[in-house]
Amino acid sequence: MEQGTVRQKLVADFDALPGQLRQAARYVLDHPRDVALLSMREQAREAGVQPATMTRLAQRIGLDGYDSIRGVHAAALRGGEPRGFTAKAGAQVERQKKQGDRALAADMLGRIAMQMAELGEADGLDRLEKAARTLSGARRIYCIGMRSSHAIAWHLHYILSMIGDRSVLLDGPGGTGMDLAGRIAPGDALVAVSVAPYTKATVELARLASSRGAALVAVTDSEVSPLARIARDVVLVPTDTASFLHTMAPAFAVAEILGALVAGHAGDAALAALEHFDAQAEALGIHIQPARKRKASSP
Repeated sequence: MEQGTVRQKLVADFDALPGQLRQAARYVLDHPRDVALLSMREQAREAGVQPATMTRLAQRIGLDGYDSIRGVHAAALRGGEPRGFTAKAGAQVERQKKQGDRALAADMLGRIAMQMAELGEADGLDRLEKAARTLSGARRIYCIGMRSSHAIAWHLHYILSMIGDRSVLLDGPGGTGMDLAGRIAPGDALVAVSVAPYTKATVELARLASSRGAALVAVTDSEVSPLARIARDVVLVPTDTASFLHTMAPAFAVAEILGALVAGHAGDAALAALEHFDAQAEALGIHIQPARKRKASSP
């Protein structure tokens, strides 16, 4: 069993785990380097559980004992699994020197293609459908994403703004966009986008919205991410890549799909809004219009 498989099993079983096993699982998920380097007793102490709990956790996912979990993490560490943007960038540079640009580009595109396919599996489609229904039923839709996740939130907001006036982007010069969060109320929905390393302000705002009775839709990378733990609906987006920076391509696809599904739910109202959008764009000359063919003069 590989490290990735261990993590997938722990995430899939996380909600069903009893309290102590869940505490141990969170430690394994959050401290992969320590899992490889520390003894089981040291890890149990850090996790705040008994050593026997670590053994039971391993058995829960089909392994003989906790040494198997430590072994796969140690193998990943020996294999040079880089941590942090700087370390990953160094690994990327070395690989490009040895294999060339085309190999790196091909690997990145191949992984993105597989990640997109994962979104199209039954579980991914169920999550997308459920999240879209939540957004369609909301009085107002707030969108928040920071750093690399900002573009995702903005893209969804842009699509929603084309089909109506219910979308609010929590962004603005000097941070003034955050002031709009004070209007979030029951009946609203907040789409919060964040992947590891998670942005603290996004998580805090999500908690605020949830405490005010708004429906929280999380676009995130793990079932046990800070957003996933408090969200009504969770859409999972893989972020693994051969590059130094996590990929946001699947998250962009999710934003486009959610926008399209909400537009379909709105029906005639969305069509009317799009007609107004097109008319305004034409009146303002926003887009380059194709040259019209001149009619041939009659002889």
